[in-house]
Amino acid sequence: MYGEGDKRPEGNSTLVSRNITVVGRRTSVRLEPEMWTALREIARRENCKIHDICSLIQMRKKPDTSLTAAIRVFLMLYYRAAATEDGHTRAGHGSFQNMIRRARMGEDYARIQEAQAQARKNGAEDADEGTMGLASVMAQ
Repeated sequence: MYGEGDKRPEGNSTLVSRNITVVGRRTSVRLEPEMWTALREIARRENCKIHDICSLIQMRKKPDTSLTAAIRVFLMLYYRAAATEDGHTRAGHGSFQNMIRRARMGEDYARIQEAQAQARKNGAEDADEGTMGLASVMAQ
């Protein structure tokens, strides 16, 4: 899961820290392994290095936005721009029930819905406030 040069996360963190060069300066960025994979794939597709992409992101981001956050936004926008209706259809998108199945959450999601319905029945203004929260329901 971890590529060459990746530092394995400590504790419960799923983030991977890597050193990159951004606009000629070395810096460290912590991202999820999937984000690093996406960056590598984009660099391969665009015939450049991760450092080049991150330098462009650094130069274009708002001053009050962290580089890490800007990288995540870039990745989402890059893939969103490449998404097509045909691709969504082939991926099985367009049905929340399919999404629940892909997430392998059938029974767990049903319990969440039941907890929210019970909260509404008990008069909670916001059904989410009346539940034990997603993590608590999932742990049951």
